[in-house]
Amino acid sequence: MKKPPRLSVWLAGQIDFEVYLKLAERLAWEASEPEGRGPTLLICEHADVITMGRLASRRDVQLTDEELTRMGVRLRFVGRGGGAVPHTAGQVAACLFARLTDLGLGEQDVAAYVDRFEGGLAAAVAAMKCRARRISGVPGVFGGSGQLAALGIAVRRGVVSHGGYVNVSTPTAVYRKVQTTAEGGMGSIEADRRRRTAPTEARSLIVQQLAAAFNAEVVSLQSGIPGEFAGGRPHSPHAARRHVG
Repeated sequence: MKKPPRLSVWLAGQIDFEVYLKLAERLAWEASEPEGRGPTLLICEHADVITMGRLASRRDVQLTDEELTRMGVRLRFVGRGGGAVPHTAGQVAACLFARLTDLGLGEQDVAAYVDRFEGGLAAAVAAMKCRARRISGVPGVFGGSGQLAALGIAVRRGVVSHGGYVNVSTPTAVYRKVQTTAEGGMGSIEADRRRRTAPTEARSLIVQQLAAAFNAEVVSLQSGIPGEFAGGRPHSPHAARRHVG
């Protein structure tokens, strides 16, 4: 009988996006190494940045540079799939770093990975007693107020990185000016439920449902940032230790 994937989970809190990018690069490198890092799920938050994936255009952000500066929001183009995604307090980022084969999938089975990941986020939203809708051909999870979860996944040589962003209690007024998909902008679970919703509730459900989506066993659940990452600056990937979890 095939053993389930072994998933390490890190609850990292809020991470500056530039620091996160360096950490993500290192985690993806470690996952790519033979006998390297096993599947690692990083649960974190980013604030005051709009990230632009490969499908994004500056036209998707209906805010001028002056308005962004006044709001203290950065615009950052990144090497992931998906479109424009605003990040602020009340949003939970779920970023998975793993070889596809370590998740029980084929090395080229990207479509199945995306389907499972999106399904896990949809199940987490539904578990919060919020209507979760998936639209064929449009990535993400949708509800009455807009897109509740956006996807932004990168795949390189059979290794996945980055992941999804779940709007739990984010303010929707400003971020409706960001066109995340052809269906419009982002909403929030709190707006759909019409009552206060804590990101802590969402974090545990996201971990549970993503693990279930990949039939994975959570072998560790820790607070902080994985590996040697001191002072917000990761060591060079070439000096990083190989380890699982």
